[in-house]
Amino acid sequence: MTKGNINVSVENIFPLIKKFLYSDHEIFLRELISNATDATLKLKHLTSIGEAKVEYGNPKLEVKIDKEQKTLRIIDQGIGMTGEEVEKYINQVAFSGAEEFLEKYKDSAKDSGIIGHFGLGFYSAFMVAEKVEILTKSYKDEPAVRWICDGSPEFTLEETTDKTDRGTEIILHIAEDSVEFLEEGKIRELLLKYNKFMPVPIKFGTKTHTLPLPEDAPEDAVAETEEIDNIINNPAPAWTIAPNELNNEDYMKFYHELYPMQFEEPLFHIHLNVDYPFNLTGVLFFPKLSNNLNIEKDKIQLYQNQVFVTDEVKGIVPDFLMLLRGVIDSPDIPLNVSRSYLQADGAVKKISSYITKKVADKMASLINENREDYEQKWNDIKVVIEYGIVTEDKFAEKADKFTLYPTTDGKYFLWDELTEKIKPFQTDKDNKLVILYATNADEQHSYIQSAKDKGYEVLLLDTPITPHVIQKLETSKENVSFVRVDADHINNLIKKDEPVIAKLNETEKESLKKNVEEAIQDAKFTVQLEDLDSNDAPFTITQPEFMRRMKDMQATGGGGMFGMGGFPEMYNLVVNSNSELSGQILKTENAEEKENLIKYALDLAKLSQNLLKGKDLTDFIQRSYKQLEK
Repeated sequence: MTKGNINVSVENIFPLIKKFLYSDHEIFLRELISNATDATLKLKHLTSIGEAKVEYGNPKLEVKIDKEQKTLRIIDQGIGMTGEEVEKYINQVAFSGAEEFLEKYKDSAKDSGIIGHFGLGFYSAFMVAEKVEILTKSYKDEPAVRWICDGSPEFTLEETTDKTDRGTEIILHIAEDSVEFLEEGKIRELLLKYNKFMPVPIKFGTKTHTLPLPEDAPEDAVAETEEIDNIINNPAPAWTIAPNELNNEDYMKFYHELYPMQFEEPLFHIHLNVDYPFNLTGVLFFPKLSNNLNIEKDKIQLYQNQVFVTDEVKGIVPDFLMLLRGVIDSPDIPLNVSRSYLQADGAVKKISSYITKKVADKMASLINENREDYEQKWNDIKVVIEYGIVTEDKFAEKADKFTLYPTTDGKYFLWDELTEKIKPFQTDKDNKLVILYATNADEQHSYIQSAKDKGYEVLLLDTPITPHVIQKLETSKENVSFVRVDADHINNLIKKDEPVIAKLNETEKESLKKNVEEAIQDAKFTVQLEDLDSNDAPFTITQPEFMRRMKDMQATGGGGMFGMGGFPEMYNLVVNSNSELSGQILKTENAEEKENLIKYALDLAKLSQNLLKGKDLTDFIQRSYKQLEK
């Protein structure tokens, strides 16, 4: 028997490990399963290169609970350890056997899937155990050994005949303050959380399997059952398989495996697969989003060699893609020592850029493969695309190939198609292309109709980030401006060098403006006289594009360079000086009648803009009924 002290430079490192190394004590199971997986994959590699002269077979891991003995066992059929290796790898804290193995076999083992890096994972066992035993037998022809430590720097190590088969068994004697880890439900929960996609099968108990009945079985035949291993994980999830070996049904099955409570099918997927200049695989899914801008956790999961790390992927996944769901797996993502969060690193930026590029390329291919299908899905994906345009310059540079601009008539244009279509009609006198848009087809119907009557196209841009998108496009495109259809009278939205006929002289116009201003006396409205067609509406309410856009941008975060607290309600009241009503207002001599005429016309204009509410609406309805009774 050997006795000695674990080689650490601190008198007792265990309290430090227990208190500071891991934020969640439950991580211990992930670490021990990862070690067991490494041990199995090391053996697989050594047998494949002929260094280990043993049969690899079909090894699995096993997790066993014994509530009476208060033990939790993690058993593997992997490489095992000799007594000398236990001395080297277990008794020297932070000496990683996985790291040494990868260095020794760096040319042949780089794709072996080995996980460990820090050599501290094993000691996480002491966060929940008052005593830990290792029972291990190497694949080499050497005796099995037993190592025991009670959480102090002292250990015992001795040869044993209690283990005759290859592999390692970790026996945790669970501490009184951690008895929850003796509950089957808790261990199942942790295995499904962290080890659901580990590359080696994990047995956790057994389950009853019903055998199929033979074809000639009688109708009242009862199928036989058998007890089989309950394999709790999927060792070959979709992201580990070549895309050409999967069909859409495989991806949908994987999606529901990831998100068992999601009953709606995703719209499409993106399979990530790169091995230079870093290793990264994964599958991202586009769920139906509409205008939902909620970024939640649990949507994208980060793995390292099939070990779950975190669902907090900010940094590695660009913000706009945090709206998606799926998995990213990379051994090259720099993690802190407890493997629980990302460390800032140049590689993270490269990975983020790659994911952005891959998504952009996928969008372009989808619209080229099936334009009609892409258009049908546009309303469910547009918020992701627009968010990407606003926040990621590299994505925005590619976006013209797959960003659609829908019109209020239900037509869809790419950028170049749109500009080509509207250029002849919507270029103003200063040679600027004016793109008209609406945010609500019902509320802005009369303005949309006025624009269509002139042969103009009106886009329907209705996401929460529309103001930010058009601001971005105006700065990145030359000689283009976006104007909402209700920002001014249609004649002023796209100004042309066309002769204007005026029925009133300047004196009459001054008088008309003064009459209107005195009657409404509302600081929210700026009265603006225009010589319009006599058939156009007498009064029209518009909202100045700049102020309304700043207000909309503020509502979704950010108000441009101003950072203003609150934008006042401001409207233009466009009075058509060529309308019959304008002439009637000037001719009416009775001051009260004149005021009533102006207020009634203003109420009608407010009604068309959904601005007439509450008491004002009630009063208007009562006045209207009285008019009918005359």
